[in-house]
Amino acid sequence: MSSILIRGARVLSPADGIDRVMNVYIEDGVIAELDSARTVAGRVIDAAGLVLAPGLVDMHVHLRDPGQTHKEDIFTGCEAAARGGFTSVVCMPNTTPPIDSAETVRYIVEKAAAAKARVYPVCTITRGMAGKELSDFAALKAAGAVAASDDGRPVANAAVMQAAMEACYALDLPVVSHCEDLDIISGGILNKGAVSEALGVRGMDRTSEDTITAREVALAESTGTRIHICHVSTRTSVALIRDAKRRGVQVTCESAPHYMLLTDRELLRRDANWRMNPPLREQADCEAIVEGFCDGTIDAVITDHAPHAAAEKADFEKAPNGIIGLETSFAGACTALVATGKLSLGRLIELMSTAPCRILSLPGGHIAAGGPADLCLLDPEEKWTFTERHIGSKSRNTPFLGTEFTGRVRLTICRGAVTFEAED
Repeated sequence: MSSILIRGARVLSPADGIDRVMNVYIEDGVIAELDSARTVAGRVIDAAGLVLAPGLVDMHVHLRDPGQTHKEDIFTGCEAAARGGFTSVVCMPNTTPPIDSAETVRYIVEKAAAAKARVYPVCTITRGMAGKELSDFAALKAAGAVAASDDGRPVANAAVMQAAMEACYALDLPVVSHCEDLDIISGGILNKGAVSEALGVRGMDRTSEDTITAREVALAESTGTRIHICHVSTRTSVALIRDAKRRGVQVTCESAPHYMLLTDRELLRRDANWRMNPPLREQADCEAIVEGFCDGTIDAVITDHAPHAAAEKADFEKAPNGIIGLETSFAGACTALVATGKLSLGRLIELMSTAPCRILSLPGGHIAAGGPADLCLLDPEEKWTFTERHIGSKSRNTPFLGTEFTGRVRLTICRGAVTFEAED
């Protein structure tokens, strides 16, 4: 493998206490030297004015592989990841078949070995995601699963969820909860409120998310186990988690850029590319999500990257929920949090790299001599407009086409190889 010298970058690795301009030398997939005095290499990258950060880690994506590869596959999903500065992604189990067998876990791990990002599978909590019989967590973890979730379909039975949390805690396997009460949702397609009423469609009441968030917190507290809450979108869920953390409950959570930047008023255009689950909420919820990131309640930025084919998204009322987000995640979070002065760039890197690795016990989130060369070059001040040519996914279901962002990924390196380089 050829060597790379990154010259003159501001190296920013909060986990290692590093924030200064230096040269970084990479050889054979490893960071060979920090503050290197070398002047030549197989490739020299002039990074003056740019920030070199640990590769970003998205702990919540849907790669649709196996079984739904008309939407996405491991290679195209990792192409999208590379364009967003990600060197690792964690894929959810609602594939076809679901990730409930060691064979499926191994299929993903083996296929991903040749992809542009590291892929870590999440196994199901229940067999077939049916909400009844627990998966064989020990076998799935041994095969390479890094967490358990029925994401895409919540575990409705609290007794089943408690048993899963206790079994997984004994194995040090994080449980990741999709907080949704399907009886409350009852066919809703967007946030219940003034917009759903104006459109004459059934709404998704926020109590669906809030009640299951409260349940998971209560289960973790009562059993002394831990829980990670997916894609928080409501101000009440943020408050519930904040209060639980103050009491010492082992709860972590995540949210996505679209829950900071967009509200349900976007749905007045009747375009399914603004429909996702949980849905876009109201301005007060956006403000609560931002506050949650700022005060440490929300632990990680994720995308919930959910590709769908164009034909599937064509009918506003019948389309499946979900949007792609890997290509725009850093830009969206930087625009919402850093460009507004609410968070430092170092704190955003923690949210997008260090924290996901800590929560799921993954390698990464550091820049250190002898460590893997998983890195990204960022320009936190560049203004740019997102267009279709920036998409690496098979799918195009994004609400951000035509959006001007502040903050851009200029280059991504995974396993010591350049996997993406911005051309303009």
